[in-house]
Amino acid sequence: MKRIGLLGGSFNPAHRGHRRASLAALDALGLDEVWWLVSPGNPLKPQKSMAPFAARLASARAMARRAPIRVSDFEARAGTRFTADTVRLLLRRERRRRFVWLIGADTLSDFHRWKNWRGLARMVTIAVIPRPGYDGRARAARAMGWLRRFVRPSSQAKRWTEWSAPAILMLRLPPDPTSATAIRALNPNWHRRTMPPPGAAKSSRPRSRLARSPH
Repeated sequence: MKRIGLLGGSFNPAHRGHRRASLAALDALGLDEVWWLVSPGNPLKPQKSMAPFAARLASARAMARRAPIRVSDFEARAGTRFTADTVRLLLRRERRRRFVWLIGADTLSDFHRWKNWRGLARMVTIAVIPRPGYDGRARAARAMGWLRRFVRPSSQAKRWTEWSAPAILMLRLPPDPTSATAIRALNPNWHRRTMPPPGAAKSSRPRSRLARSPH
């Protein structure tokens, strides 16, 4: 079975931090690929500063070039809004792959606000990617009150396929300070450069089972 890391997010925009963290996680966990699941809309983030989905998808594809990273609009076409539903559907359709969910230490602080977050943790192993200034808060996160009993040693990261969920580990990776918030602050109209021409998003979809959702 192929070993796949799942990184969901707004990618508003995708940046070098996403790429570096994905490649570092790929090495640490012994993955074959990392899939970037570009969210059509994050219920926990303000929509005012959210660039159009097509622009975010295009920025992710540009950043993932020439790397073992697959960018997908699976959530948009499958009609899933919450991560637990997305992962449940992927597990049902991609039975020849093993998945690990990649989450930034900054996001773990809000993990308890995700819909059915315990259900998600029971479906897949979770690997936490360090973020500058957030590692302490991640370990003290509200969700960790329940997840702490399932922590696995980072030294055994490549053995994650042997574990039964729930399982969570804190990856030891070089933290990257790149921030999408900072990028937007410097260039609030970044998406105007990456907006594909009409019809381009459809023609550039990857030809894969992941991209051929009947929904």
